[in-house]
Amino acid sequence: METCSIDNGKEEIVIRARGLTRRFGELVAVNRFDIEIHKGEVFGFLGPNGAGKSTLMRMLVGLLTPSEGTVNVLGRTIPKEADKLRSCLGYMTQRFSLYEDLSVEENLEFASQIFGLRRARRRERIDFVIREFGLDRYRQARPSTMSGGWKQRLALAVSTVHDPALLFLDEPTAGVDPGSRRLFWEKLFDLAAGGTTILVSTHYMDEAVRCHRVCMLREGVRTALGDPLELTARLRGRIIEITTQPIEEAMKIINSHPLVTSVTQLGDHIHVLLTPNAPQDRAAITVFNQVLRSSGFTQFEARVAEPNLEDVFVTQGLLQEGGPQGGENG
Repeated sequence: METCSIDNGKEEIVIRARGLTRRFGELVAVNRFDIEIHKGEVFGFLGPNGAGKSTLMRMLVGLLTPSEGTVNVLGRTIPKEADKLRSCLGYMTQRFSLYEDLSVEENLEFASQIFGLRRARRRERIDFVIREFGLDRYRQARPSTMSGGWKQRLALAVSTVHDPALLFLDEPTAGVDPGSRRLFWEKLFDLAAGGTTILVSTHYMDEAVRCHRVCMLREGVRTALGDPLELTARLRGRIIEITTQPIEEAMKIINSHPLVTSVTQLGDHIHVLLTPNAPQDRAAITVFNQVLRSSGFTQFEARVAEPNLEDVFVTQGLLQEGGPQGGENG
């Protein structure tokens, strides 16, 4: 079986991509993408549908040949040496990659054979993942009889039955209920704690914030990269929350103000992202108190709020329209 470890010093770089580009005719799905991913990271790719996440994943795993650029995974050149890394990689696609006419145990048996596990090791790993993912009562069940959340667990078990060093998850929780998503992420961190490096693409902000680092993509271009807390901290002082009624009228007034980048309704309050040149904190509150008062509002409250990843994504989208690919922290 192919070795799945390399020695690049203290912070082992398991994936390095330079200038990675993929074209489909006139469409540039991924454009001059650079990345370095370290061993044991849970690394997230965040972006809307069509951002290039799946195309990027497929190039990194060796399923798609880049139009330009280079990819190195665990010391191997991809896609040229992808076959040599088959036993080192796990890949879970957007759709459940399960055989509906096979039982849970048979799906795991088939996958373990495909990945070249010897008979004794196969039995050991199948029993382990069935126990680890709580699938024992479904051992003889077929995937078609299981709920979306349990199918998701099985798909993850199948992707990890050979104990891969690298795990690629392409929007694995799309269409799955919040409770199952939470349990799924608990399993991911268990795997990462055991040394597995995990790359996950998502369009859920609450999932991206769980990652050690997140890379934001828009139209195939990297717009931001960094620790989620560091990325949001850069917008501190630029978020104001306002509570008033009628909320729809207030939103129209606030959204037209030149110091406002975007306005979002969150429950009974208005989430306001200010422009970079806007006054911050208490000074910004004073400005919007005056705006609301002059517009006839008599009861309102404006307060400083914490930024979130959606705010980062909005600002990076604006930067991309007029600037180059985002740096390590922006």
